[in-house]
Amino acid sequence: MTAHAAPHLPALLAAGETRLSAEQIYPRLFDAILEQRLPPGSLLPEQALGNAFGVSRTVIRRVLGRLSDQQVVVQRPSHTAHLAVPDVQQARQVLSARRLTETTLIGLAAQRARPAQIRQLRQLVERERQHHQRGERCAAIRLGGEFHLKLAQVAANAPLARFLNGLVPMTSLIIARYESPCCDHCAWQEHAAIIDAVEAGDEHAALDLMNQHLDRLEAKLVLG
Repeated sequence: MTAHAAPHLPALLAAGETRLSAEQIYPRLFDAILEQRLPPGSLLPEQALGNAFGVSRTVIRRVLGRLSDQQVVVQRPSHTAHLAVPDVQQARQVLSARRLTETTLIGLAAQRARPAQIRQLRQLVERERQHHQRGERCAAIRLGGEFHLKLAQVAANAPLARFLNGLVPMTSLIIARYESPCCDHCAWQEHAAIIDAVEAGDEHAALDLMNQHLDRLEAKLVLG
């Protein structure tokens, strides 16, 4: 594993924010992973993170522990915590687990989606489209991940949604490490088509579209 130097941690904070709780810090680190601002192997020193967020190392340990439970962060005694560096076998396992999870969730979402939830999904994808068209790739990637997590909430199966919550940031690390440099993939268009099928309650179409979407995600990775 090649460990990267600690990132410019204050950049993870919005201007003027200090002394946040563990519950507030977690989504900021989570988003930084989804946006690929923290590459695989990034060191996450407790003291530096504590200084950046204006909190104690105890608070940071709680945040890192939560990410460690999701297997996104690696923690070992007497070593600085770091982001995972998934190898090819791990990448294939994560992608397989994600497909099994999402192909179950999409059918449930098609059965259970309410109009207000469909509107929220469309708003999310519209923001993803805007960022993509402005060339803001990192933000588009984060919103793409949020789309899948929101879809899991629509499915209303809490255990599967929690499981996916760990697979999505791991997928971001996999993409950061293995994505083909010539890839140009407009995920927002596929997300919009999935919403149409979910809104129509068409489970078969939604499942086909999700499988095609995950096929394209895997096709842009160079896993040997």
